[in-house]
Amino acid sequence: MSKNNMQSTGGGNVMYPGKVPGRVKYTFAFGALGKDMIYGMIATFSMIYFTDIIKVAPAFIGIMFFAAKIWDAFNDLFMGMLVDNTRSRFGKFVPWLVVGTLVNAFVFVILFTDFHLSGVALCVFAAVAYILWGMTYTIMDIPYWSIIPNLTSDPEEREKVSVLPRIFASIGQSLIIAGFGVQIIKGLGGNYIGYHRFALIIAATFIFTMAVCVINLPKKQQNTGTTEKMKFRDIFTVIKKNDQLRWAVLLILLYNVGIQAIMGVATYYFSYVCNNAGMLSAFMISASVAEVVGLLIFPKVTKLLSRKKAFLLACTLPPVGLILLLVVGFVCPSNIPLTAIAGIIVKTGTGLELGCATVFLADVVDYGEYVLGVRNEGVIFSLQTLIVKFTAAFTALAIGFVLELTGYVPNTVQTLATQNSIRILMCIVPALGIILAYVVFKTKYKLNDEFMKKVISKITGSSTSSEQE
Repeated sequence: MSKNNMQSTGGGNVMYPGKVPGRVKYTFAFGALGKDMIYGMIATFSMIYFTDIIKVAPAFIGIMFFAAKIWDAFNDLFMGMLVDNTRSRFGKFVPWLVVGTLVNAFVFVILFTDFHLSGVALCVFAAVAYILWGMTYTIMDIPYWSIIPNLTSDPEEREKVSVLPRIFASIGQSLIIAGFGVQIIKGLGGNYIGYHRFALIIAATFIFTMAVCVINLPKKQQNTGTTEKMKFRDIFTVIKKNDQLRWAVLLILLYNVGIQAIMGVATYYFSYVCNNAGMLSAFMISASVAEVVGLLIFPKVTKLLSRKKAFLLACTLPPVGLILLLVVGFVCPSNIPLTAIAGIIVKTGTGLELGCATVFLADVVDYGEYVLGVRNEGVIFSLQTLIVKFTAAFTALAIGFVLELTGYVPNTVQTLATQNSIRILMCIVPALGIILAYVVFKTKYKLNDEFMKKVISKITGSSTSSEQE
């Protein structure tokens, strides 16, 4: 594999060396709205849909989610390789965005369709539909996020480009789905028919927003020259030799344990601990707005304080908010203002983290080129979806078994043991995961602002330096 050839397609050949045109920047971000409405529906409602609507056993769902996500882990890496190896007149990202969006939207609707199955047939359907949804989401999600490091190499502009899709994603996933999802489902008919109609609306929105994104992206996104294609074994070489990729993956994984646990347990927490499902909206709406605010202020926080201190803030706020939520759950579980304040504190922190995580991975792409002479956006960003899916698998497995072991019965008053287990999963586990993420960042991650200036300086002048080497 030619180092010189690989470098020629790197940091010096991004789509826009400096400022990204507003039309490209905002329409690219707009694509994340529908994309994360799809993801948000799965993350927030799929488990309770399976257990409470079509009556699949919680333990089976936990095992199914875990197995599906582990399977997806291999798919993510393979998809990352496919993206990096794609050569087309439309670049290596756009073709996959189109195919992945259309197929995933179709599978999503099927997943929320009741075919009146029972027993083994119901379990088989749930497993197949869920696995196919994850696989087809990967086809679209990896190339989408892989575009970011190729839009610009300017650090400040990259922070803006990284934050904007996260804002739209947060609006779609947290505000619309988690915040208003319960009311929307009820308004559309409630129970199964509400879920199915909502799925149809989300799928149509997904196709529309991604179409706007694709139409406005530069069609030739990357110099596809004569670079040698990556082999599957090369993926593990990239992971092995890019030390900062490994630490970035670990800290993002630990943080995502917290995020996924909150998302997966929130419906159960407010329904069965607070005994008021409507409290979910009070928490999620305020939290979603706060997450968007956290994303909006992220570039200003990093400019004023540095990325290091921004991540410290991102890891401090959620545990504080979760402790408050835990106390409120015991003392005054129906107190809307205090619940909303807890959500605001938690999600302001996660908003900052979402900005940090996207920038971290984009920086890792540049660092990979800096140390290896190769640029592997697809592989590196495939690890992001791997992380999300793995943590979703882990938390789903834990939630399913904990509910089963503590005597969870759908649509009834839960025992004290079940309530306490839900409290731990909602508040204690996320706080510990987030604290551990900061420990990894503090001790192992070295791509700070000053070091990245050195990295960008080298890769943007890579042709000269590589020839000297």
